[in-house]
Amino acid sequence: MKEFIQVLVRFLPPYRRFLVLSIVFNILSAILNIFSFAAIIPILNILFNIGHSHVTTLMPWPDSLNGLTKVLSNNANYYVQQMINSVGATTALLIIGLFLAVMTFLKTGAYFVSSATIMPIRTGVVRDIRNQLYQKITRLSLGFFSEERKGDIIARMSGDVQEIENSIMSSLDMLFKNPILIIAYFATLLIISWQLTIFTIFFVPIFGWLMGFIGRKLKQKSIKAQNLWSDTMSQVEETLGGMRIIKAFGAEEKMYARFSKINNDYRSNILRVTIRQQLAHPMSEFLGTVMIVIVLWFGGMLVLNTHTIDGPTFIYYLIMLYSIINPLKEFSKAGYNIPKGLASMERVDKILKAEMDIKEKESPEMIKQFEHQIEFRNVSFKYGEQWVLKDINLVIPKGKTIALVGQSGSGKSTLVDLIPRYYDAQEGEVLIDGINVKDLAIHDLRQLIGNVNQESILFNDSFRNNITFGVDHATQDEVEAAAKIANAYDFIMESEQGFDTNIGDRGGRLSGGQRQRVSIARAILKNPPILILDEATSALDTESERLVQDALEHLMSNRTTVAIAHRLSTIKHADEIYVLHDGRIVEKGNHEELIAKNGYYKKLHDMQEI
Repeated sequence: MKEFIQVLVRFLPPYRRFLVLSIVFNILSAILNIFSFAAIIPILNILFNIGHSHVTTLMPWPDSLNGLTKVLSNNANYYVQQMINSVGATTALLIIGLFLAVMTFLKTGAYFVSSATIMPIRTGVVRDIRNQLYQKITRLSLGFFSEERKGDIIARMSGDVQEIENSIMSSLDMLFKNPILIIAYFATLLIISWQLTIFTIFFVPIFGWLMGFIGRKLKQKSIKAQNLWSDTMSQVEETLGGMRIIKAFGAEEKMYARFSKINNDYRSNILRVTIRQQLAHPMSEFLGTVMIVIVLWFGGMLVLNTHTIDGPTFIYYLIMLYSIINPLKEFSKAGYNIPKGLASMERVDKILKAEMDIKEKESPEMIKQFEHQIEFRNVSFKYGEQWVLKDINLVIPKGKTIALVGQSGSGKSTLVDLIPRYYDAQEGEVLIDGINVKDLAIHDLRQLIGNVNQESILFNDSFRNNITFGVDHATQDEVEAAAKIANAYDFIMESEQGFDTNIGDRGGRLSGGQRQRVSIARAILKNPPILILDEATSALDTESERLVQDALEHLMSNRTTVAIAHRLSTIKHADEIYVLHDGRIVEKGNHEELIAKNGYYKKLHDMQEI
């Protein structure tokens, strides 16, 4: 229960007014329910001609609760007797019946309003959790995603949040309504017969203990089931991303066998959880029936032997007792549902409470322009325990083109990722215009930088929206100009709807060269002073490479450029080339100087010339 209250404290404050309204109407519903069923007593008195003929005077209000039942019964019988004397027994029965109908209408109306005011809370909290999840995902560092599976993250945003809605949020109505009903009905039972109520109450702790025991077991099973659901979603995500390879290697049956095994494990686990969940209703039904039978026996003795309660009042007591059983059953159902939802909340919190590796200072320095240089000063970086960069010292003057070359895994991409703070160096400093990037506002820093990567990252949207991504209020002329500079204008205009044509998932309707030129158009429109090219032409054919290289040259003019390249032919004209080997800069100079040194660069060049 403590974990559940913590969840409510985190997410309910914006919906306080709805919660107050729900509680008010739940109280009203409980009061109306008590008084509507109280009409049963005079109805039974009339039908069976019990007791009302002896009531001739009203009794005064009692000094204590001990005599309250007797006074209420006496006075109600007095007014019923007066009504019978005035209009007759059958008409009096009709009037009392109409009173019961009106009270029931008001009670159900109050019940509806109380449930309706819970819905904005239920739907709003789920929306807020999804929004917080998405916002946190976009703010977490890239290192978080290298350790997490995309399918698992998707499962938490979809399946786990849905489970929170179905389990925790659907239990809100039960938890804010049922305690009110239970307290109101229990107080009524005490007023009617405290002896009978004390006798009955011995069975409630047993009932609660059984529900709690099964609920604790349920949470353990639920966590395992949700983890298996993440495995299932990860398998689906990997299959969709690798469909071409699956078909190329004829691995459809192999992938199906893997998926089927995970799916069967999930089914077996969720089956056990669901069966245990379904145990709530029959168990509470059985325990409730046992309680009624015992109460009938004990209450019967009070009516027949001691005469401490009369027959109609005992029937009213049984009705109220039966009324309290349903809230108790729903409360126990919430006891089953909530642990399942808390298991999902626990998985969601692994994202919501994930540590932010890239943190911005409370009062960061603002930077709007790049004036002088980028500097790496004694920079070292490691993933886990493995050092990827060691003691890097590098200066990139404004307006110059710097190229980074070296074998795969030498640290080239990691080095450029330190400039926009996708990662932070463990040792040393990365400075822009003499200011440590850790001291700059992250948004301002990244606004200075444009990226064109080996894999063109495009969105399932139109050409226009992909080119204007990250740039607000771009005009049509500006978009067209960027497309022309990137050699993308012609193929865009040849598409069915021009700039409004949807390019498909990840630009799947375009060729590799076309995707890259759209990425370049996006960078051109952003017009950043610093440009990072991460093997931007390595995956292209010769013709596409020529078009893309031409577009890159337009983009690189008058900009500070850091280019990572495997094809050395694309960076021959760089102002300076740095050669990385095992995380260290082992050579630097222009193309001719490095060839003359006859070192690592010369070996790389000769291998590509063969």
